[in-house]
Amino acid sequence: MKTEFTEAQLSDPGTARANEILRACVHCGFCTATCPTYQVLGDELDSPRGRIYLIKDMLENERVPDEKTVRHIDRCLSCLACMTTCPSGVHYMHLVDHARAYIEKHYDRPWHDRALRWLLARILPYPGRFRLALLGAKIARPFRGLIPDARLRAMLDMAPRVIPPVSRNDSPQSFAPKVEKRMRVALMTGCAQKALNTDINDATIRLLRRLGCEVVVAKGAGCCGALTHHMGKSDDSYASAAKNIRAWTAEIEGEGLDAIVINTSGCGTTVKDYGHMFAQDPLAGDAARVAALAMDVSEVLMKLDLPEGSDRGLTVAYHAACSLQHGQQIKTHPKTLLKRAGFTVVEPADSHLCCGSAGTYNLMQPEISGQLKTRKIRTLEAKNPDVIAAGNIGCMMQIGSGTGIPVVHTVELLDWATGGPLPPTLAGRDPAVQDLRG
Repeated sequence: MKTEFTEAQLSDPGTARANEILRACVHCGFCTATCPTYQVLGDELDSPRGRIYLIKDMLENERVPDEKTVRHIDRCLSCLACMTTCPSGVHYMHLVDHARAYIEKHYDRPWHDRALRWLLARILPYPGRFRLALLGAKIARPFRGLIPDARLRAMLDMAPRVIPPVSRNDSPQSFAPKVEKRMRVALMTGCAQKALNTDINDATIRLLRRLGCEVVVAKGAGCCGALTHHMGKSDDSYASAAKNIRAWTAEIEGEGLDAIVINTSGCGTTVKDYGHMFAQDPLAGDAARVAALAMDVSEVLMKLDLPEGSDRGLTVAYHAACSLQHGQQIKTHPKTLLKRAGFTVVEPADSHLCCGSAGTYNLMQPEISGQLKTRKIRTLEAKNPDVIAAGNIGCMMQIGSGTGIPVVHTVELLDWATGGPLPPTLAGRDPAVQDLRG
């Protein structure tokens, strides 16, 4: 794609990076075939190619974003399926992130949109606040029908029926390995996950310790910054990321780290991109070190030689989170691990397509998100699984809200298969699961 940025414009690192990405695009349209919003809406401007044209025009002409441009960019899930499909290597993620930051800076949203986005940015990344919000949502749920805004109704629907108690395992501390030490790793405990489902981190810690890891929860680490980053709130996202970089650098320079383990794939995609995010910052070196050590939990488990398990007689439908299969290009590890542990693994049709969760997308774009959820659940249920497994809390909440099949994190099943407890989500749900408790 031909671009006409001025030298002055290209002096800005974000614009210079956008220029590189735009020039790589050859208008081929392969991306439209795998774009969920294009499939749902059928509008060229709701495809990656269409959004690229809008972003180019906006940035090149230094235009104040108009409602049309903002609407189509807001509808992007950032599922990154387009990056997997693109034969030209267009790094759409960096482009759309820069466009969102530009919009946040230059576009005056309607007051109710600003208020909603401000509220999400001030609640979701903070587990304590999020817990209070979930409690409020439970109390308000009986009055759901009186709320006119679909986005607010979606927020009420998000609250789980049972809010788990705080897990003390998420506090800063170190867990010794149960066998001979093989690795020292930091576990990213996250933010929203600590309020929505504490079983995931607990299972991860048990599993890693059983396989020879010393597991550290670093003091000062918290939200990765993804939630605010994808809303274009760069100052907030960089502040969150900087805290993590400093916390993990202290561990690296202290007793050392072999990996930073992340069990929420949306966070993993962002942490692995810290080197790019902080390239022009004094923290650049530390950010690059942290990004290089960041690994999805499935990557670490592949290095630790998970023991072979006997056939457990349980069929697991594996849902591939977009941030894992497209953002990090990790496609086989979770399935390999589940099979090794003794589970029968099946995949739904169109497994490359998003479930519609996408961070805050299901809250901000509930209608499109709902259509994607319905399609994803239909393809998963068609496989008649006993359990659905995923590697991202957002996907788990999204899919779990529309199916009666238990939805668990991959590490919960692997923990159970190697001596851990039955995942609480499975307890009392399915006779086939009950038979295998022992």
